[in-house]
Amino acid sequence: MPENGFLSIVIIALSLSADCFAIAVSASISNKRLAAWHGLRIALFFGAFQSAMTLIGWWAGSYVFDLIADFDHWVAFGLLAFVGGRMIWETFHEKEGEESKGDITRWWYLITLAVATSLDALAVGLSFAFFQVNLTMASATIGAVAFIITLFGFFVGKKLGAIVGQRAELIGGIILIIIGLRILIDHLV
Repeated sequence: MPENGFLSIVIIALSLSADCFAIAVSASISNKRLAAWHGLRIALFFGAFQSAMTLIGWWAGSYVFDLIADFDHWVAFGLLAFVGGRMIWETFHEKEGEESKGDITRWWYLITLAVATSLDALAVGLSFAFFQVNLTMASATIGAVAFIITLFGFFVGKKLGAIVGQRAELIGGIILIIIGLRILIDHLV
C-alpha cells in the first residue's frame, strides 16, 4: 500500500460501495412502505458482507481466487438479474394488498444482494494479502463506508420514489439488471 494507506482504503471502500448505493436507491424507490429501520437493516447487511468478504478474501488467498476468478462476474450478474427480473415481473403481476412486494429486506433478497455486491470485496481482500495492510482497519473501513453509503442511498431513493411514482419497482428492477450487466461487461472486457 502507498504511504497514504488509509486514504487508499477509503477510496477502495467507496468504489466497492457503489453497487450498494445503487441497490439501496433501487430498493427504497420501488417500495414506499420501507421505513428507516429497513434502510438500517439493508446497510448493516451490506456493510457486514463487504467487511466479511474482505477478510475471507485475505484469508483464502490465491486458492479461492483461482476457483472463482473465472466466473465471479457471472455469479454477480446472475444474482442481480434474478432479483431485478423478479422485481420487474412483480410490477406487471401485482396483487392487491401484497405486503412484501419489492421488499429487499426479506432474508433471501437481502442475502442474495449482499453476496452479489460483495464479491469484488473478496478479490480486494485477496490483493491485501500481497501488501502490508492493517487488515482489521481495512476491513472495518470498508464495512463502515459500505454501511454509510448504503444508508445514504436508501434515503436518496426515498426522495426519488416520491417523484417516480407507481412504476418505481420496474425502475428498481432495471437498475439491478444494469448493475449486473456492468459487472459482467467490466470483467469480460
